[in-house]
Amino acid sequence: MSLEDGEASPVRISETKSRIVGDTLLYLITCFASLGVFLFGYDQGVMSGIITGPYFRAYFNQPTSAQIGTMVAILEVGAFITSILAGRVGDIIGRRRTLFWGASIFVVGGAIQSFTTGFGVMVLGRIVSGAGVGLLSTIVPIYQSEISPAEHRGKLACIEFTMNVAGYAFSVWTDYFCSYIPSHYSWRIPLLMQCVIGVILSLGSLIIPESPRWLIDTDQDVAGMEVLVDLHGGDVDNEVAQMEFQEIKERVLEDRQNPERSYTIMWRKYKGRVLIACSSQAFAQLNGINVISYYAPLVFEEAGWIGRQAILMTGINAIIYILATVPTWYLVDRWGRRAILMSGGTVMGLALAMTGWFMYIDQAITPNAVVVCVVVFNAFFGYSWGPIPWLYPPEIMPLPLRAKAVSLSTATNWAFNWIVGEMTPVLQEWIEWRLYPMHAFFCAASVITVYFLYPETKGVPLEEMDAVFGEGKHYSHELAQAESDPNSETSSLVSHNRTDRATRAPSPDREEEPTYKAPETSAKPTSLWDRILGRGAQYQAVSEEA
Repeated sequence: MSLEDGEASPVRISETKSRIVGDTLLYLITCFASLGVFLFGYDQGVMSGIITGPYFRAYFNQPTSAQIGTMVAILEVGAFITSILAGRVGDIIGRRRTLFWGASIFVVGGAIQSFTTGFGVMVLGRIVSGAGVGLLSTIVPIYQSEISPAEHRGKLACIEFTMNVAGYAFSVWTDYFCSYIPSHYSWRIPLLMQCVIGVILSLGSLIIPESPRWLIDTDQDVAGMEVLVDLHGGDVDNEVAQMEFQEIKERVLEDRQNPERSYTIMWRKYKGRVLIACSSQAFAQLNGINVISYYAPLVFEEAGWIGRQAILMTGINAIIYILATVPTWYLVDRWGRRAILMSGGTVMGLALAMTGWFMYIDQAITPNAVVVCVVVFNAFFGYSWGPIPWLYPPEIMPLPLRAKAVSLSTATNWAFNWIVGEMTPVLQEWIEWRLYPMHAFFCAASVITVYFLYPETKGVPLEEMDAVFGEGKHYSHELAQAESDPNSETSSLVSHNRTDRATRAPSPDREEEPTYKAPETSAKPTSLWDRILGRGAQYQAVSEEA
């Protein structure tokens, strides 16, 4: 493999080995990979129902709120540790093997929890399960982003998050139906279900293909080309697959001119991107979702729903939560990431503020009003701050540092996840209704942060993301290539009806001026909606006539 006039020479293969190709393969991969986040969602919800059950509370000698918080949130400790390591592991053994080992470790942790003999063993099981979840929650978004075509990347990532919510809903309803079992099986069976799902994911990871970008990055060019051909329909002469291979390989060779892939280099060169990636995950937790996900029955009990009724309300809320994630499948690649995050954060903040208000006045209307507010909050989280923070970090980072950057952003998720999970039951006792306006404040802060700092990335191929951040070193060459070859993946910046794509001019990572300058006509006044969509003076929309 060599560079000739800035291009990598193509790789030819004689035939494809896969019988499943094209969109069928793509959606099959999405389903299996999504089991990883299904597990994460299941584990989020399963504890919320069993911690209010009489048999569970009796077995653990009526645990205090601090003990409950520890059993629930200690999972994040294991997840935090392995999410930091997952970037390095994913680069060494590949995305698919990391999926396998993450699922296998999770199965072991689920078994320890299911057959626990006391508080200490339960905590151990939660830590081990967390270690598996940390690997899965880091590698699944990376794998999905590297497999997906640019024009469908947002939709497929949002489908993946729907599976996360489906896992949460499945756990809540499992808790509800098992609550009718008059024995300790009422809480052991829901915990054991983790093992069943984990085994399915382990087996599935053995049959899905490896990420073509990881294969090419590790000089397995033929294998990488085979996967690209399969994803593009199985035709070995497919020009789009050939062009995509060339684009990926050129970027790999280019990145090797600076072989350093350390965290230090990543921070020095891409500090702005790393901070954006980590802040998206931090806000996803600070915006209050785990107050609901982990402790929804306690929230409903606090509002006046008692016992099994609280679990039932949680189950109904979970169904609406799932449905709310579906519109984002179609909106994320039309509206873009910014508009969804800002609109979702605004409504979530209002819903949390109203939840606190109704708990404060404590009138007859409070139980029903709190249910409505929680349902609205969950619905808009599922539409916005649920899926986008898992999609955004792997999008904005270059291939050599993608796994490390995503591991940091995922570790941020688990760190704040632990803080919120550990403190929520205590704060519910200490500050009561004031807990909800506190999280409403963070929702407002997230909206402001997105408006001023987050660039739009919809429809931009991963190899072209530098242009979004104003690092236009290669932008002119790519634009010329797009004009001369409409079949190139690069042409997605200027064609395929994505004329409203916005690229940000100022770079948070570099001090020098970008080489690509917006034309003078782009400085004209813009509407508020244009600013929300990322089409303001800071952004340059690329037209088909460019």
